[in-house]
Amino acid sequence: MTDELPEADLLSLVSIVGAAIDARVLAGMAEAGFDDVRAAHGYLIQRLVTGPQLITTMAADLGVTQQAMSKMVKEMIRLGLAAQHIDSSDSRRRPITLTDRGRAAVDRARAVRRELEDGLQKVAGVDDLAAARRVIGVLLDQLGMGQHVAERTVPMPGDG
Repeated sequence: MTDELPEADLLSLVSIVGAAIDARVLAGMAEAGFDDVRAAHGYLIQRLVTGPQLITTMAADLGVTQQAMSKMVKEMIRLGLAAQHIDSSDSRRRPITLTDRGRAAVDRARAVRRELEDGLQKVAGVDDLAAARRVIGVLLDQLGMGQHVAERTVPMPGDG
């Protein structure tokens, strides 16, 4: 463990760590055959984990245009991560769901994160990990993101 970090503020370090975690998760997913999954897919997948979703609802929840969301959904359907269905009670409604491959991608991403967190806990300890989680929770609230995380509506960066 590095006893002394380079001169950097805490939030810069958190940002660096976030990007490194994303890269590690994507590498772990690629090793398991999910090399076509991008970090941006995760925003949509988090909505689909909760159940069938409409494109308009997801676009609004994630802060992107309906056009950008439609493009992402089409890509995820092409990759076999999601499927679009016709609502039997209203043929105009076409909810999106995760496919078996999409659920397997979620399971793999969670396994990679769990492995990283288990390793962190072994080095830092349960108490420090709990303290870090509390600090991150406070930071999320200060940034107005706590509720978004709880509701799985973290806005996509940029235009999606």
